[in-house]
Amino acid sequence: MTAGPKAVEESPMPLDSSAGSSAASALPSATLGGEQRRSLEQITLLLFITVPFLALLAAVPLAWGWGVSWLDLGLMTAMYFIGCHGITIGFHRYFTHGAFKAKRPLRIALAVMGSMAVEGPLVRWVADHRKHHKFSDADGDPHSPWRYGETVPALMKGLWWAHIGWMFDEEQTSQQKYAPDLVKDGAIRAISRQFVLWTVVSLLIPPLVGGLVTWSWQGALTAFFWGSLVRVALLHHVTWSINSICHAVGKRPFKSRDRSGNVWWLAVLSCGESWHNLHHADPTCARHGVMKGQLDSSARLIRWFELAGWAHDVRWPTAARIDARRKDGSRGEEKAPLGA
Repeated sequence: MTAGPKAVEESPMPLDSSAGSSAASALPSATLGGEQRRSLEQITLLLFITVPFLALLAAVPLAWGWGVSWLDLGLMTAMYFIGCHGITIGFHRYFTHGAFKAKRPLRIALAVMGSMAVEGPLVRWVADHRKHHKFSDADGDPHSPWRYGETVPALMKGLWWAHIGWMFDEEQTSQQKYAPDLVKDGAIRAISRQFVLWTVVSLLIPPLVGGLVTWSWQGALTAFFWGSLVRVALLHHVTWSINSICHAVGKRPFKSRDRSGNVWWLAVLSCGESWHNLHHADPTCARHGVMKGQLDSSARLIRWFELAGWAHDVRWPTAARIDARRKDGSRGEEKAPLGA
């Protein structure tokens, strides 16, 4: 990488700071694969990217020609936001950054919900993201769009790498180094290793519900198309856009030593993750959209979890915390309520 800023943000501390890599290395792996991605894994990954994407491409003409039922649309929407919040609240803000503490049932539920997004095993996802923060947009970042330089051709190549290409890299992030706390947790390690099971469950729920409600194979088939394939493809590309688009464009009102930006038009579909500049300026903050009008459904749900007593020690933004991270001259802008 030639043009990225120097990395200054340290990788977030594991949730259990006493968990050392030496202890974690003595435990079974939290994924079924090794530290090098095998050919079978490469092929499987390619299928899980291309098949839903082809369904996403077919969705527009199918919806235009034959329409989509309210049942299929409801299943697609429900499954999308279950998986999306499992990633944003669970995999990202909780497991990766420790933005709040959760009681055991919520911890397990978030692990399962995130796994149903079909974005890879939990521990692998967290390890990759912690490494990303340690080297954000600099050498060592797994998926920076600035990997090849700043010219237009280099950026186009970098955007492709940040969006999809990096996932086919044979060398994988060490889970013992970047996520020893999760490797040490038996229940979380088991859920991470059961990624294939949760993928199957995620893909089968829509056709099962669709078939039972309509009592027909056609109902099951259309529910599988919209609620499984199209939903997975849409969620994949929205999530990957945080890696690519949100590190290439967007407003940057806060100080961060990388190129993370706020991209407003991704906010609803990304459940608040596209307010990415504040996140890189303050990675452990439970709320990313801190300005007036910045919708952040993930923060809202965390607030509800807190009110229900399921989450505690939530790292909400404060005025002082936000102002300390603003760029010069940006103080005094209108802010959203600091508590979600």
